[in-house]
Amino acid sequence: MAETDPPAPKHRFTRRRFLLGTVVVAGGGFALSWATREKDSLAISDDILEPNAFLQITPDGQVVFQLDKVEMGQGTMTGLTTLIAEELDIDPARLDVRRAPVMGTFRRPQQTTGGSDSIASSWDILRETGATARSMLVQAAADQWGTSADTLLTDNGTVVNPATNESLSYGALAEAASRVSPPWSVQLKDPSEFRWIGYDRPRFDALPKVTGSADYGIDVQLDGMLTAVVARIPEMRAKLREFDANKASAMPGVRGIVPLVDGVAVVAEDFWSASQAAKQVELRWDPGPLAQLSDEQVLDQQRDVLDEMAVTAAADDDTVKFAANDMVVEGEYTTPYLAHAPMEPLNATVHVRDDGCEIWAPTQSPDGAQEVACLVTGLTRDRVKVHTTFLGGGFGRRFINDYVKEAVRIAIEFDVPVKLVWPREHDIQRGYFRQQTAHRMGGSVDDEGRIEVWRHHEVAASAAQAMSQEMMASFLPEIASAQKRADFGAWMGEFMANTVGAFQAMDGTKTSLYEIDTIDFVLETHNTPVVIGIWRSVGASYTGFVIEGFMDELAHAAGADPMQFRINNAPQSSRQRTVLERLRQEASWGNVLDGRHQGVAIFKAFDTYVGQVAEVSVEGSHIRVHKVTCVVDCGQVVNPDIVRAQMQSGVIFGLTAALHGEINFHRGQVRQSNFHDYRMLRLADSPEVEVHIIESSERPTGVGEPGTPPIAPAVANAVFSATGRRLRSLPLKL
Repeated sequence: MAETDPPAPKHRFTRRRFLLGTVVVAGGGFALSWATREKDSLAISDDILEPNAFLQITPDGQVVFQLDKVEMGQGTMTGLTTLIAEELDIDPARLDVRRAPVMGTFRRPQQTTGGSDSIASSWDILRETGATARSMLVQAAADQWGTSADTLLTDNGTVVNPATNESLSYGALAEAASRVSPPWSVQLKDPSEFRWIGYDRPRFDALPKVTGSADYGIDVQLDGMLTAVVARIPEMRAKLREFDANKASAMPGVRGIVPLVDGVAVVAEDFWSASQAAKQVELRWDPGPLAQLSDEQVLDQQRDVLDEMAVTAAADDDTVKFAANDMVVEGEYTTPYLAHAPMEPLNATVHVRDDGCEIWAPTQSPDGAQEVACLVTGLTRDRVKVHTTFLGGGFGRRFINDYVKEAVRIAIEFDVPVKLVWPREHDIQRGYFRQQTAHRMGGSVDDEGRIEVWRHHEVAASAAQAMSQEMMASFLPEIASAQKRADFGAWMGEFMANTVGAFQAMDGTKTSLYEIDTIDFVLETHNTPVVIGIWRSVGASYTGFVIEGFMDELAHAAGADPMQFRINNAPQSSRQRTVLERLRQEASWGNVLDGRHQGVAIFKAFDTYVGQVAEVSVEGSHIRVHKVTCVVDCGQVVNPDIVRAQMQSGVIFGLTAALHGEINFHRGQVRQSNFHDYRMLRLADSPEVEVHIIESSERPTGVGEPGTPPIAPAVANAVFSATGRRLRSLPLKL
C-alpha cells in the first residue's frame, strides 16, 4: 500500500467529470453532488475511471483511494478505506491509499480531522462513491458482453457474468467505464451483505509504525534542510523587546537568527546545534496580560462569578427552587488547565520559494495550514502545497496551526527547507490548553429515588477565538486578499468568544441521559488572557466528571446502589439504559476482591454512549486502578478492533489526566516543563481495560474521543466507595 502524495491533477472536461463528492447528507441519502468542477479531478489520463476525486481506477488495475482525513492513531486510514472498498466490492487491502491534497472536493465544510466524525461524516459519501464506481464498471461489462447490467455480479475486484462464467477485472474495464454516464442514484449494500464492514481487519498503518518506516512530520528529511528551535520568552503572551544572540550566532552549525513575536528562532544545520545555541540567546521582553496572573487567581475569579450567579438565582422569581420536603444535595467541582502532550513534538517543515511554498506537517487541519501560509507569504492558495504526514497524536492540539505559521515565518528567510521543532518544554508550556472550569451543583431526589431538580451552574472560558481564526479565514474565497481573510478570521474569533461564549463547555449539560423533571443549567463565560483550545473529548472531558460525580452523590444521598440508581433513572428501552445493564453484567458489579471498590459512570459524547466501571484500591494517599470495564454503543461498527483500541486509548488518556494532569502558572509562567512534572500514566500503573461493544444497526458515531469522559468520575466514585471521601476536583488527590 503506497502512502505517497497523488500526482498533480490534470485539468480537463469530460462527461464523467460531472460527479463531485462534497456534500454529506445527514441521515442518509445520495451524498454525491453533481457539478462541473475541472479542478477536482486527480486522474492523470482519460482512461482512468474516476467517479469523483476520492477514487481512481486505472487500466493496469490500480485502485487509488484519496484519504482526506489524517491518521493520528485513531484508525481513519483503515476505517475509511473499508467504507469505499465495501461498496466497490473489493478487499480493502488491495487499495492504494494516498493522502489527499488540499482541494474543494475534500472540504466538508473544511478539510480537517476532529470531533470524532471521520467515519460518521464519510459513511454516505464514501460508500456511495464505491457503489457508483461499481455500477459504472458493471455497465461497462454489460455493454461489452451485450447483456443487461442487472444480470451481472461483482466479486472482489471483478465483474462476473453468471450465465457464461465470464469475468473481467476492474482494471480491464476502467477505460470503458470512464465513458459511462454516472448513475443519479445507487443501491447500497444491506448490512447483511457486508464482507468487510463490521469485521476485525488488520490496520494499514500498523506495519509501517512497527517497522519504523511510517513518515511522521518529525522524520521529514530534505536536501539542504536546516532545523530551527526557538528561544522563547518564559512568560506566556509577553512580547519580545530586545535580544542578544551574539553567543548563539558564533556556535558551530548555526546558520541564522530570526526574531519572532515571543522569542528568537535559531536556525542551524541540525536539531542539537539549534537547541544548544537557543539556550545562549538572551531575551528581554515587555510584560504581557498574564504577568500578574496565576491559575489560582483565575479559579478565585471563577468562584466570584459563581457567587454572583447564586445571588441572581436567589433573587429571580423564575429560577427553579427546591421544594421544602426535597432531599437536596449540593457540591462544588473544579477542573484544571491541561496540556495535550502528544508523543510527537510539534513540528513543521517549510520550503518557501519565489514561485510557491511547500509544507510537510503533522496537522489536523491541512487547509488551515495552507491558509496560514498564504497569510505569511502573500501567496495564493494554489501556490501553497501541503503534504500531510502521519501524526504522533493530535488530541485537538494539532487542529490549530500556530506552529506551522511560525515555521513559515522562519523559512521565508531562507532559500532552503527549514524544519521547526518544538522541544517538549515548549509543548507543555505554550498551550492551547484545555481550560480550567468551576461548577456548582444542586439536586433533589424524591422518596422513590427519582431526580426532581438538577441545577448546574458553570463558569468557563470560550475556546472560540483560538478555534475560529484560521477556520473562518479559510472559508472566504480568494477574491478577498490573505490579509482581509485574516482580519475576518480574527474578527469572527473575537465575535464568537464574546457573543457565543463558551459553547464547548455545554457538552452533556442541557440535556440528560436520565429522566429529570427540571434541568436548570446556567453557563457564564469568563474569558481570561490564558490561551485555550480543544482537548480530547472537548467539554465532555470536564462536564462528564462533574455530572457523573454529582450523579453518584445523589445516589448515595438517596441510599441507593449507584448502578441501580442510574438504571432506574434512565428511560426505558433507551440506549444508555442498555449500556448500563450490559455494564453491570460485564463488570460483575458488586462482586470484587477484598480491598477493591467499584465506581461507575456513563456519558454520551459525539453521539456515542460509553459506560465504564473502574475497580480501585486505596493505600494511604495512593489511588490504584486495577481494571476498567467499558461498554460502548457507537452504532454500526466498521472495525471492532479499532473501536476496542480507541476505548482503551481514551481510558488511558483520561486516567492520566484524572490522576496526574494539571497545568499551573504564576506570573504568566507555567510551572510544569516536561514529563517529570507533567506525568503520564506509566505501564506499571495502567489497568486492564476490557471493552464490550453493543451490536447496533444505527448509523456509526465517533469513537476517538468518547472513551475519555467517563473514566475520571468512575475512579472518583470508586474512591468514595473505598474511603467515604468525595473528590470534586481534578486531578484526584487524597
